[in-house]
Amino acid sequence: MSAPRPLDGITVVSLEHAIAAPFCTRQLADLGARVIKVERPGAGDFARAYDTRVKGMASHFVWTNRSKESLTLDLKQPGALAVLEQLLARADVLVQNLAPGASARMGLGYDALSVGHPRLIVCDISGYGEDGPYRDKKAYDLLIQSEAGFLSVTGTAETPSKAGNSVADIAAGMYAYTNILSALLLRGKTGQGSHIDVSMLESLAEWMSYPLYYAFDGAPPPPRTGASHASIYPYGPFDAGDGGTVMLGLQNEREWKVFCEVVLRDAAIATDPRFDSNAKRNENRHELRAIILEVFSVMTTTQVVARLDEAQIANARMNDMAGLWAHPQLAARGRWRQVGSPAGEIPALLPPGRTNGFEYRMDAIPAVGQHTEAILRELGQGDAEIAALRQSGAI
Repeated sequence: MSAPRPLDGITVVSLEHAIAAPFCTRQLADLGARVIKVERPGAGDFARAYDTRVKGMASHFVWTNRSKESLTLDLKQPGALAVLEQLLARADVLVQNLAPGASARMGLGYDALSVGHPRLIVCDISGYGEDGPYRDKKAYDLLIQSEAGFLSVTGTAETPSKAGNSVADIAAGMYAYTNILSALLLRGKTGQGSHIDVSMLESLAEWMSYPLYYAFDGAPPPPRTGASHASIYPYGPFDAGDGGTVMLGLQNEREWKVFCEVVLRDAAIATDPRFDSNAKRNENRHELRAIILEVFSVMTTTQVVARLDEAQIANARMNDMAGLWAHPQLAARGRWRQVGSPAGEIPALLPPGRTNGFEYRMDAIPAVGQHTEAILRELGQGDAEIAALRQSGAI
């Protein structure tokens, strides 16, 4: 018998779509929680249709929805709301990222639910939070990246650029997840549930605190410098002679001297008055870059990495997705598992954080409504009741 998981016995009901809430609840499932994902009858979570890259399934959906049960409910139907009320009577956590105000209009806000379910933890995830002048604005990941100033410091001088993944959704999902864990701990002490209001803007704003403070009191913000560091140099991508790209980073003057001696093979560069402090190297980065690229131009990527490793200078290859799939470090640490799905088994990364206390739950990705009938029977519904719900379009 496997060791117990931290959230074994915890039931989470989630009115979720897209990324932020599903990413939160998948992590709760990783720790053993039972997550019942409420989807629209028919199409289900619209993220199912984002693309067809994983054996016909959407890449976003596959990533954020393993180990869940799918229950279809049309919450505009009284019969469906009655089923949801039965579920909430047994649940520990309700998570929702519906349109602003939608859950409250259905009587699913914390104030209404806490009367009958005082131990229930309710987590609302939205773009801007439950109050304030932006409360009712629609919020998508790119829009929040823009509002939070992320685009102003990301990209090149000519072109602001969004992150290559859903960084605002991920931030909100992470803070929802950690807040729910905190609320469960608090409930263990007080016996009471609580309300969590997670804003995508506030989540990403927290992650923007370095550039915020860099621009403190009206100071100029960090410039957009592509993959290079805005204020430390050399720090970023450099081309090797075989067309590969190596990322490297120096943090202090000791490393700068070793870099010149071992990597550039020219110790005199370290004391060149143009480069003898980080501030000067940053100011004269174009001249220094030319020197570094000249040295690297007659070397392969492997040779550059080897010389950087010899000097104990932090470095990395600029991997693509194929390189990440095949990354030797992930393979050596046994980070891949196989999980089920409607299209068969697919590989999935274990959650970050290797622990000897328990095994992460790595169960299948559900088909739309796969568990509807089983959950209804668990709630005491018989054949006739289920047939009536199906005929009315409630499930």
